[in-house]
Amino acid sequence: MDVVIHLFVGLHIVGIASLLGGFLTQMKAMGQGTARFVPAMLHGALTMLVTGAILVGLNQADDQSVNNIKIGVKLALLVVILGLVYVKRDDETVEKPLFGLVGLLTTANIFIAVLWT
Repeated sequence: MDVVIHLFVGLHIVGIASLLGGFLTQMKAMGQGTARFVPAMLHGALTMLVTGAILVGLNQADDQSVNNIKIGVKLALLVVILGLVYVKRDDETVEKPLFGLVGLLTTANIFIAVLWT
């Protein structure tokens, strides 16, 4: 079971890397006011959602404790990120504050995952 859990943790990290990487590649464009949500950001957020749900289920099936409050906060942030990216995915440009909010929420989600024990 540990191998399967570690596999999904790796896929979860790939998802966050895709979301954050898509944001970072658009930062120069954000400064110019031409940033947009790239497909990698949507796919990364969806990957995080699916693998995160699977990880919660696998950890509970393995009788490991799951901090439901932490998972709920991370899920709430991810739902906001996913909603913003999904709704604005076809727009040619995204407003700076909205684009920056996605980067901020993504970073907050990473720090919650790492620091909240």
